[in-house]
Amino acid sequence: MSGTKAALRYAKAILNFAVEQNKEDTVNNDMLLIVNTLHESKDLQQMLKNPILKNNLKKETLKAIFSSSVSPLTISSIHLLIDNNRLDILKEVAEKYTIIYDELKGKEIAKITTAIPLNAALNNQVLDKVKEITGKQATIENIINPDILGGFILRIGDVQYDASIANKLQSLKRQFEN
Repeated sequence: MSGTKAALRYAKAILNFAVEQNKEDTVNNDMLLIVNTLHESKDLQQMLKNPILKNNLKKETLKAIFSSSVSPLTISSIHLLIDNNRLDILKEVAEKYTIIYDELKGKEIAKITTAIPLNAALNNQVLDKVKEITGKQATIENIINPDILGGFILRIGDVQYDASIANKLQSLKRQFEN
């Protein structure tokens, strides 16, 4: 839990500095690249969390991977994490940065869980409905979970609407038990 709080503090500090430099969009793209790279490479994640490996080795590895593809401001942010021995939370910092960046820009992330992937028409309908409800632009994150059987579960921020068949069957089961 403290790693999550620390990641949020670092992300806020990086965002504030990026806003001062008018580079918040560039840094957001960099953070998305970092998240995707770390998500795709479990070996890289393990290397960053390995306490036995020296920080210089980690620093050189990250420099080789990201130096040509991210901004100097992002590189200095990575160096800050290295200097403070917090490189193990790099992925969390990058994730938190994108979340608070979206909040700054007035975007919502709508997580919709469905049994099958959304097609383009349904995706647009969900975006329109989210904008109607929240008054904000949104990006859709489609989570596929066949266990819900059908329907959908929509989560926007702290609000969740469960219109899944599995939920309706569970509700019906509770009614019969009573």
